[in-house]
Amino acid sequence: MSAPAIVADDVARRARHRITLRLLPYVLLLYVIAYLDRNNLATAALQMPHDLGFDDRVIGFGAGIFALGYVILEIPGTLIVERWSARRWITRIMISWGLVTMGMAFIRTPHQFYTMRFLLGLAEAGFFPGIIVYLTHWFIYEDRAKAVAGFMAAIPLAYAVGSPISGLLLGVHWGGLRGWQWLFILEGLPALFFGVMTWFYLTDWPHQAKWLPADEREWVINQLESEKRAKKSVRAYTVWQAVRHRDVLILTALHFVQNGSAYALAFWLPTMLKRLSGLSDFKVTLLVALPNLLGFLAMQVNGWHSDRTAERRWHTAIPLWVAAAALLVLSVANWGAVPSLFLFSIAAASLLAFLPSFWAMPSAFL
Repeated sequence: MSAPAIVADDVARRARHRITLRLLPYVLLLYVIAYLDRNNLATAALQMPHDLGFDDRVIGFGAGIFALGYVILEIPGTLIVERWSARRWITRIMISWGLVTMGMAFIRTPHQFYTMRFLLGLAEAGFFPGIIVYLTHWFIYEDRAKAVAGFMAAIPLAYAVGSPISGLLLGVHWGGLRGWQWLFILEGLPALFFGVMTWFYLTDWPHQAKWLPADEREWVINQLESEKRAKKSVRAYTVWQAVRHRDVLILTALHFVQNGSAYALAFWLPTMLKRLSGLSDFKVTLLVALPNLLGFLAMQVNGWHSDRTAERRWHTAIPLWVAAAALLVLSVANWGAVPSLFLFSIAAASLLAFLPSFWAMPSAFL
């Protein structure tokens, strides 16, 4: 290998390493906070219904109406990140959802509950796809499944670490407020803090990155521009053309199936495990950590192997089939807590393993 080629490889290695260390831990932390605020209702539901007189239908509808608010601003929010500023938009999102999460502590009626969950969906809309788009501004195609796996490791980590913490907060009764109220207040505060931090920490584009040395910055810009030119030489899509693209519709259907299963499992798992096991609230939250730790490992391995082999489709399809099989057995079998927890773990791990290779696919043709 010639001397210039060796130097170029060294620049590429240093640039990729520096970008990974600068961005991935931070966006992972932001997504952990997002998932804590989005899904702490699953833990609060161990206590809230008794205090407020809500039944499972009220809790379930409130959990679901979050998605309505989320969908309304999902695409506009993603376009804002692409065409305006990820730093500004994510700052706005985090401060908004932190305030709404804290406001959840003071609901009294089902309608107040529905309203706050809808507002939380509006507040968080655009965060996840915005970060995915943001990562494409920094990571070359060959690194994107690993980058997505690193970012989305926040999902199992939020459950594995956050569930026991949330379980402990249920036992807090200060100032006349119940544990579930303190859960919302204390888990909303980090979103406010890191919303402000994001304004100062994130950089929208590589050409603005003063923390990258000039040679590394130039390498990243050239690589990403080369990818864009290659895609445009095949075809450049408008937003409307992209929405109607056959592959986009197929991926949308796959994500609908995966997302519906994952959210149902995440939200109802604590309640189902408590009814199956009869354990205390805190011990149930410890059990919830197990499927998510397995999911964390499955996600990293599948994302790494997908990048290593440059293969996306089978790395996306097989986890979905395994999850479907586990959920099918759960739906027809009437087993105890231990076999059910095993199947829940297989389903959760597979649904999470699906994500890295799935989210690496759209940037290959759009």
